[in-house]
Amino acid sequence: MNFDKYKEKPFYLNDEDINWVKQTLNNMTVDEKISQLFCLIAYSADDDYLNFLSQNLKIGGIMCRTMPKDEVIKTVNELQKKSKIPMLIAGNIETGANGVCLGATKFGSQMSIAATNDPSYGYKVSKAIALEAKPLGVNWAFGPICDIDYNFRNPITNTRTFGSNVDLITKLSTGYIKAMQENGIACCSKHFPGDGVDERDQHLVTTVNDMTCEQWDSTYGQIYKKCIDEGVKTIMVGHIMLPNYSKKLDPTLTDEKIMPATLAKELVTTLLKDKLGFNGLVITDSTTMGGINMALPRDILVPSCIACGCDMFLFTKNLEEDFKYMKDGYLNGIITSKRLDDAVGKILALKASLKLHKSDNLANEELINKYVHCMDHQNLEKEIASKSITLVKNKENILPINPTKYKRVLFYSLQSSVGTMGFSVSGDANDRLMKKLQDLGFEVTLFKPKPGFEGTMTSAMEIKNNYDLIIYSANLATKSNQTIVRIEWCEPMGANVPVFTHTVPTIFISLENPYHLIDVPRIKTFINTYCSTDAVLDALIRKLTSKEEFIGVSPVDAFCGKWDTRL
Repeated sequence: MNFDKYKEKPFYLNDEDINWVKQTLNNMTVDEKISQLFCLIAYSADDDYLNFLSQNLKIGGIMCRTMPKDEVIKTVNELQKKSKIPMLIAGNIETGANGVCLGATKFGSQMSIAATNDPSYGYKVSKAIALEAKPLGVNWAFGPICDIDYNFRNPITNTRTFGSNVDLITKLSTGYIKAMQENGIACCSKHFPGDGVDERDQHLVTTVNDMTCEQWDSTYGQIYKKCIDEGVKTIMVGHIMLPNYSKKLDPTLTDEKIMPATLAKELVTTLLKDKLGFNGLVITDSTTMGGINMALPRDILVPSCIACGCDMFLFTKNLEEDFKYMKDGYLNGIITSKRLDDAVGKILALKASLKLHKSDNLANEELINKYVHCMDHQNLEKEIASKSITLVKNKENILPINPTKYKRVLFYSLQSSVGTMGFSVSGDANDRLMKKLQDLGFEVTLFKPKPGFEGTMTSAMEIKNNYDLIIYSANLATKSNQTIVRIEWCEPMGANVPVFTHTVPTIFISLENPYHLIDVPRIKTFINTYCSTDAVLDALIRKLTSKEEFIGVSPVDAFCGKWDTRL
């Protein structure tokens, strides 16, 4: 096995580090090597579970879901103290350390950062996230998201991405990588070969990036090549097919044999590692997703991920079963000894590049108290909110608003449930916005539909006589297990559809999803905020009341490619 490759980008190991990798690998049993392939999940600091992970399974790493600070600290410390080989501690922290720790700063969605139209925020935000996440014990960021939001119907990419401008995505992604890795946290660009083209969700179904090879090279390929050049240490592969490249690299493939990238050697090994020159660690996206489980039987797909070139396996559907499938895959030759050693060597090299073998890797409460949600970071959060909110349409000069001009406000609240896998929605955002308007002196009435149908519905004259302004606030965020992000109007007969725009001045505010004009094309005043934190709502109020200008620039086509949305 060639250990000298670890001296090169992105690990840059010295002889001492390489010797640790070599000795550690050579002293491991087959079972210990197989255990290192797994990155599991931590929801809580349960003692039995933590002991099981660190002392029984001896896995390579875990990803923390959001937990209270004390539980994060306990989880990290217990795992690192009891693990023979230091663990990778990952988190979905592309928008802030709040992805791991309750109370940490959320700087905004990736799209809100892009809407500032200032690429320098990729670096600034990433550095601030690292300063909060590193003391918590996090050493691996599952970010940046490098997907391109080409399809407004895609229910999962949306504000999680930096938008659809390839150049801006590239600059923000590489800035994120540079700052995060300078501060001791490995980055993981995702989701190779690229989400955002299909309108389906890889959590639920194997999706398709149907670009030609030339189109892919100039878009997703360009982004990933720049991330690799920047030195990104890891890349996450999605359950996404790239059929044109698969067939180009392996002409023997029939349509039926085309696999999602997590199971496609021609994409992981030939395209990513050989053609793009990636020498870092490759991890699968969550293997609980429908997008991978539809492709092959579970007993075959588990070892096949590693066999095709992925180095680490994210999560399990059934812990005992998946470990058995991985071991069986090695014993029956799906995973060769050479491939197993190569994958585990990459895992160890990543740990050595982070100097985990030379540190106790414990959480640092002094630095946690110094940096987590500190004043500098709160100010940066407010700065991004102020610079990102976008006035998409302003055709009736309704703005600015004040209680003298528009005293009586009819408020339409469009709200979705958060769900167990909500990525950004805050369930009470509309209530908080109403309260902020009331605090300014507006008389705000929440719209409630009348029970009647034709002939007994609310009259236009009633609306005109009782209200000076209508505000729609849509708080509908992307989340797993849904197939669309569209407005579902209420009964009876779409009673809250904006039909009074010619009767009373109307403003539509989207707190989360930038594409709602597809459902309200005749709205003349439309605002996107990309996020619903208090910092965003406060900035929104200032802009509505002319205390601040709208300066955000839409990172996507908010008009959804339709001519009528521009009217």
